[in-house]
Amino acid sequence: QVQLVESGGGLAQPGGSLRLSCAASGFTLDSATIGWFRQAPGKEREGVVCVSSKDGGRYTADSVQGRFSMSREIGSNVAYLQMNNLKPEDPATYLCAAAQDISCPRSVVGEVAWKYAMDYWGNGTLVTVSS
Repeated sequence: QVQLVESGGGLAQPGGSLRLSCAASGFTLDSATIGWFRQAPGKEREGVVCVSSKDGGRYTADSVQGRFSMSREIGSNVAYLQMNNLKPEDPATYLCAAAQDISCPRSVVGEVAWKYAMDYWGNGTLVTVSS
């Protein structure tokens, strides 16, 4: 059974940091394109960061540029989202997703449809930012 499970969410103060984890089972993350998405109440799900195993490309949304980054722990089937300098606009449910043979979006325009290309989804972990 293919499964993605996120963890590491919680409460952080503005300017604080969190590291989210995405543990995969049933397939190999090392060979997959991994994306992190977020969805706030009343908002559409949006792509945050992406790393492609197909072509090595990366994507980072403008809203988190310089603050969030994604990495993979090769051989352990775990991906991470490092979130630094959290801002009041960052609270959301954060979800990881994977696809077997796709590239990352190249622009904001491409990111709009990116979520429809993902094959597997976790249920998300809640991130709250409050002073």
